[in-house]
Amino acid sequence: MWPHIDSGSDRCVLVDQTVLQLVDMAKPIFVLNGPNLNLLGTREPDVYGTATLDDLRNLTEARAQTHGLAVDFRQSNVEGELVDWIQEAREVACGVIINAAGYTHTSVALLDALQAAELPVVEVHLSNIFRRESFRQHSYISLGADGVICGFGAKGYGLAIDVLADIIKSRDT
Repeated sequence: MWPHIDSGSDRCVLVDQTVLQLVDMAKPIFVLNGPNLNLLGTREPDVYGTATLDDLRNLTEARAQTHGLAVDFRQSNVEGELVDWIQEAREVACGVIINAAGYTHTSVALLDALQAAELPVVEVHLSNIFRRESFRQHSYISLGADGVICGFGAKGYGLAIDVLADIIKSRDT
């Protein structure tokens, strides 16, 4: 038989011929990646490192599992799609990790969406944006984030998972 999802709860009832089992359907962490991050591993490896976007997905999924959490990992070059995903997260996620890439320095729309989501948010950047060009040293995203992790390469994504897991657990207690 197919799983039955009770729309009034966060539980899924799995039914077969002999077994009735309740499984918690935890809300995932949305890990959202902005423009050009699909080119990781080949684009300016001296700045962004050699890890690919798939490497970052694997890292975040593995780290989230150590905290008993799941990840919904996405990338888009389109600002409006990122806004849509943040609005979706408001309903279905327990928090957001965002590397808005170039939109970090320009997007009031992403800031507004993050503030409206009312979720814990960690902003992450592979490079240290404060050691880069002056226009990269301003982040609109930071105004909607609980904190910022930058300059640690791919490890920053794992750190972001750890921090967000702590925030989520402290809010649940």
